[in-house]
Amino acid sequence: MTDLPIVVGVDGSEPSLRAVDWAADEAALRGAALRLVHASLWERYEGGLLAPDPDEPPERVLIEDIAAVASRRARHRQPDIEVTTEVLPEEPDYALIRESRAALLLVLGCRGRGELAEALLGSVSVTVAGHAHCPVVVLRGCHDNQARAGIRGRVVLGAGEKPAESAAARFAAEEAQLRGVPLRVVRAWRRPVHATGEPADVHERQAAEILEEVLRCAPAGVDVDRRTVEGYARDALIAVSREADLLVVGARHRPGHGLQLGRVAHGVLHHAACPVAVVPELS
Repeated sequence: MTDLPIVVGVDGSEPSLRAVDWAADEAALRGAALRLVHASLWERYEGGLLAPDPDEPPERVLIEDIAAVASRRARHRQPDIEVTTEVLPEEPDYALIRESRAALLLVLGCRGRGELAEALLGSVSVTVAGHAHCPVVVLRGCHDNQARAGIRGRVVLGAGEKPAESAAARFAAEEAQLRGVPLRVVRAWRRPVHATGEPADVHERQAAEILEEVLRCAPAGVDVDRRTVEGYARDALIAVSREADLLVVGARHRPGHGLQLGRVAHGVLHHAACPVAVVPELS
């Protein structure tokens, strides 16, 4: 049980409602409340879905209906969780980053269908994932807008360069434990171009040592599968995402720049075949 809610950014689209489904399941797993946030400058809305109330601006009626639909969806999915809604007349990225300061987890949908659309990710998702103060899950890898929990039965963690006390590792291990599924930890390695005379097994051994350091924080009882893969980390994680229910990567704090997405996190957010969790490494 936790006092912090799971926050979902909703905008009325089917991908955002799929995010509501996924977050409702996660809230039930963690014993957390669900907070649904619709952030949009009302004057930027065009058109409406409902007949306007004479006492309310039509934009306000539409926006509040978006929140109400998301709330009904969450309650139908998980009737026993606590659900609240908030409508904020602000830019979505600004509002959601602020919400992340008091959230257990922030969940976002991924718009788009088809090969080109799936290769592109909304600017709000990228901005929020790179600057949030809590883990951000972006729902990727599904084209029918249905959240399906546990269809592959595995959580995957991409092991970073600085694994000691990794927040991403703790989050991935906790997710695997909550779901009762194995945790696969992947570390990619490459022999530097200039090290032509150096044995490849030196670099593979270093990758294996990083995996062992990562797994020091894994709770007892979690079934762990270690994998070292030769090649680029981004490509290795995209490949293994086809066998995962959740892919977890870290976002490193860069002095003077705050949290920013590295190339690996940015790449998997755009191309992974499953939901991606980006976890801020604040230490």
